[in-house]
Amino acid sequence: MKCRFCHSSLSNEFVDLINAPPSNSFLEKGQLNEPEVFYPLRLFVCEKCFLVQIDEYKKSGEIFNEDYAYFSSFSSTWLDHARDYVESICERLSLDSQSFVIEIGSNDGYLLQYFQERKIPCLGIEPTKGTAQAAREKDIDVLEDFFGTHVANSMESQGKKADLLIGNNVLAHVPDINDFVKGLKIALKDTGTITMEFPHLMRLVEGNQFDTIYHEHFSYFSLFTVQKIFSAHGLELFDVEELGTHGGSLRIYAGHEGRSSKDNFENIEWLLEKERAVGMHSLSYYQNFQDRVDRVKDELLSFLIEQKRKGKKVVAYGAAAKGNTLLNYCGIRNDLITFVVDISPHKQGKFLPGSHIPIVPVGEITTERPDYVLILPWNIQDEIVNQLRYIDDWGGIFVVPIPDVHLRNFL
Repeated sequence: MKCRFCHSSLSNEFVDLINAPPSNSFLEKGQLNEPEVFYPLRLFVCEKCFLVQIDEYKKSGEIFNEDYAYFSSFSSTWLDHARDYVESICERLSLDSQSFVIEIGSNDGYLLQYFQERKIPCLGIEPTKGTAQAAREKDIDVLEDFFGTHVANSMESQGKKADLLIGNNVLAHVPDINDFVKGLKIALKDTGTITMEFPHLMRLVEGNQFDTIYHEHFSYFSLFTVQKIFSAHGLELFDVEELGTHGGSLRIYAGHEGRSSKDNFENIEWLLEKERAVGMHSLSYYQNFQDRVDRVKDELLSFLIEQKRKGKKVVAYGAAAKGNTLLNYCGIRNDLITFVVDISPHKQGKFLPGSHIPIVPVGEITTERPDYVLILPWNIQDEIVNQLRYIDDWGGIFVVPIPDVHLRNFL
C-alpha cells in the first residue's frame, strides 16, 4: 500500500477498527435477512508526510450514491455555522453580485442558500443525487459530479473560475487527494481564495474521536500535512482558524502561490508550532491510540450490559455515521439499544447498518420513556440535550461515549 499523497510505502498502523459496513448505508426492512458486506476499517500513517489514511476498500462512487442519506440542513447547529461563515467571508473578501462562489460537496444547499440570499452567483458541485435535488429545490445551480481536474478543466473551458472556492468537510472524502487539489488550482481565479474546513487530526487524537473514522473518510489531516499537499500543487496557505465543529476542526485559507497577503501567516506558524510541540512530526505520536479506543469499547459494553441486567431501557439519539462506527466496533446490537431516533425523515423507518437497530422519529422517546439516551453525534450534544430536556420529567439521563463513557448533565 502506498501513501495517497507522497506515494511512500505504508507500514505504520494508526488504528484497526476491524470490519464495518459503510456508515451511511442504511437498510430497508426487506434487507435485514440479506447478506451484508463489511469492509476492513484500518488506518495507517505515512512516516514521510504524516498523512493518516485508510486503504480504499470501499470506492467513493459506491458510498456517495443516490441512496446517500446525510442531509446537512437537519442540524440547526450546522446551519448557524454556515450562516456565520457566509456573513464573515462576504465581509472579508467584499463579495457582491459580481463575484462567483463555488462550493464542492454542496450537499442540500445548506450553505449556498445564504449566498443566494445576498444575490451572489454560486454553483454547487455535489455527486449524490438526493442531496443535489434538495439543493435545486432551493433554486441553487448544482453540477452533479465528483470534483477533480476533469471538472475543473471543463469549467475553465466555459470561463467559470471562482472568486471563492469552498469545501466544508470534503477534503477527507477525497480518494485522489493530488487530483483534487490540482483541480482547486485550476478552478480558482488568479486573485481568488480557497477555504477548506476539515476535522483536525490533533483533536481526533486528543479527544479519542475514533468514531469519526469511517469509509467515507479516506484521509485525516494535520495542518502540517495539508500545507505540504497544497504547496506541492502551487497553492499557498495564508491563514487558519481553529473551529469547534465536529469535535475540533480547522478552516484554512489559501490562494495561488505568491499571491497571498502575509498579514495572517503568523496564525499558520503558531499552529504548526503547536502541532510540532505535541509531537505530530514523530511516529511516536500516532502509537498507542488503539489502547484508548479499546478502553471506550470496554466501558460502553460494560455500561450497556449492566443496564440490561437491571432491566433499564437504553435508546440512542442520532443515526450518525460516527455512531455506526462506534456501535459496529463495539459489537452493539438491538438487544442492548432498543432503537435510535433521528429527526431526518430520510432515515426514519430504516435500520442502522451492521447493528440493525431501527431508526424511529424523535417522538418515540416520549412514548417509551427510556432510562438512558445515548448521544451518538456527541459533537452537537448541547443542541440535543436542549431539544430533549423533557426526559428529566421521568428521570431520564444522557450518556456520551466520547472521549470516554460518561453521564451528561442538563444545560
